Amino acid sequence: MKVDFAPLNIPLRRRIQTIAVLQWIFSFLMLAQFCLAGFIILALSDWWVLAVLYAGWLWLDLDTPVSGGRRSQWTRNWRMWHHFRDYFPLSLVKTTDLDPRHNYIFGFHPHGVLVAGAFGNFCTEATGFSALFPGLKPHLLMLPFWFRVPLFRDYIMTGGLVSSCKNSLSYLLSRPEGGHVAVLAIGGAPEALEARPGALKLQLLKRKGFIKLALKHGAHLVPVFSFGENELFDQVPNPSGSSLRSLQERMQCIMGVSLPLFHARGVFQYSFGLMPYRKSIHTIVGEPISVVQAPSPSSEDIDVLHGKYMEALSELFEKNKHLYGVPDDRHISFI
Repeated sequence: MKVDFAPLNIPLRRRIQTIAVLQWIFSFLMLAQFCLAGFIILALSDWWVLAVLYAGWLWLDLDTPVSGGRRSQWTRNWRMWHHFRDYFPLSLVKTTDLDPRHNYIFGFHPHGVLVAGAFGNFCTEATGFSALFPGLKPHLLMLPFWFRVPLFRDYIMTGGLVSSCKNSLSYLLSRPEGGHVAVLAIGGAPEALEARPGALKLQLLKRKGFIKLALKHGAHLVPVFSFGENELFDQVPNPSGSSLRSLQERMQCIMGVSLPLFHARGVFQYSFGLMPYRKSIHTIVGEPISVVQAPSPSSEDIDVLHGKYMEALSELFEKNKHLYGVPDDRHISFI
């Protein structure tokens, strides 16, 4: 295979953008393992008492990821995230004002491989979320087991990440003061296995848990579509029914996470690697669907609101696709 190396005269700003995304890839794929290893080494060293003290504090702090987390505006405003944004580039598009007196569920689609759009838009201030939606506080939901990893949990919470368990979502949606936004990548791990350039399949037909919780708490629903999310990585072919897909689905059942075999470009060449392609991401925040609180919603209530949500998401996609290079004959499909 011929390797297409990057030219030597690339501007410094692009080099810095690459470094910013490289650290994000490292954080996503390896930082948790490094933090766990560092904690174990500390516990086995002469400084073991520090590990014991941290473990004690960890026990006392166990409920924080399900109680709104512990965000840091300082971390969210790091200059590094602006370089991360400019690498793709990444943009957040507002279609209407959102009343901060309400709580919201942002349904983020598609999941993509590494949910880059959700992270950049809702875990940092690089695209100006707080300026676009004053009074709202976004929380990106992440699988609960990541919040059991020492040190790593504290880092990811500074960006506004919280546990994706039911109690965590209920906590956010039940805040009487309003202004809380729970950002859910609805398709989850199964949808990541479908993520590749041109893919428009969304795991939504059987995903109704978030609808039920929205009804129970009277939280408004907001469809969000991120154009370009699936264009960042290629993936080893894994059609449904193949041996690879069966293995990935089995691992997902065991571990709770999917393992897409993705690839794109490298740091110094464009032929292979785990760095995403430089493809624009445009995340469109749609209009809210008003939800009347129903403490004990019926199956019919859930189905009706679920249908409204799918219709609103389809309309959001169709209304904006021509602006972002999607052909007129392409449509999203629900699986």
